[in-house]
Amino acid sequence: LINTIQSLVGVDLDNFVPYPVVDGKSTNGGYCGPAVKPIALNMVKNCAQHRGVNIPISGIGGVENWRDATEYLLLGASNVQVCTAVMHYGFGIIREMIAGLESYMQEKGFHQLEDFIGKALPNVKTWENLNLHYEVKAHIDPAKCIQCQLCYTACEDGAHQAIGLPGEGRIPYIIEENCVGCNLCSLVCPVENCITMVRKDDGTHSENWKDFVAAGKAPDTFEDQRAGGLGHWVPAPASALERKK
Repeated sequence: LINTIQSLVGVDLDNFVPYPVVDGKSTNGGYCGPAVKPIALNMVKNCAQHRGVNIPISGIGGVENWRDATEYLLLGASNVQVCTAVMHYGFGIIREMIAGLESYMQEKGFHQLEDFIGKALPNVKTWENLNLHYEVKAHIDPAKCIQCQLCYTACEDGAHQAIGLPGEGRIPYIIEENCVGCNLCSLVCPVENCITMVRKDDGTHSENWKDFVAAGKAPDTFEDQRAGGLGHWVPAPASALERKK
């Protein structure tokens, strides 16, 4: 489904020519492999959900193992292509993919590919149809923490200042009232399952953005106090650099 993405590998800083260099000149190359998989998965999903697409979809882009292949199938591809991984590891990787896929199908009780092709599609919604009341907060397991404080740096400088440092010791803690569940801390943490996202809402109330707007709850002016969370507000253009008191 996806072709390689036009790209430049880099630039020779001494000769001022992008790579690869061909007689002192260069041109665009094709970006491929694992890095393009998220883009390709989204394209497969878009085609599978489009009413006008009535032909088989072939998923390709970053497939290196059976899990990658299965993700394409779950999003609507009826077959999967592999290129870069074969270049790196040879055709033997295909046998590993088949074995892994067969084990997955047995575990899930699937007898044929058609049993799970597109099975993830009903769970992919546009953002305005997601539940606004779904709430998760980060949780740090002190027993697993190696005290590197990468989570603190990431949250303090790039997110919501929702992680604090103790007066003594080096194990950070979550400031729950500031945490929005963005998951950045768990992504930068080098220890598996040291930081997890814990659901806080009880799951009984569901409201999406469309319902929120229809109910008149959405802010519609710069001075509307409903515009933000704790201590936030939407500034008017003339006072964008001022802090409302």
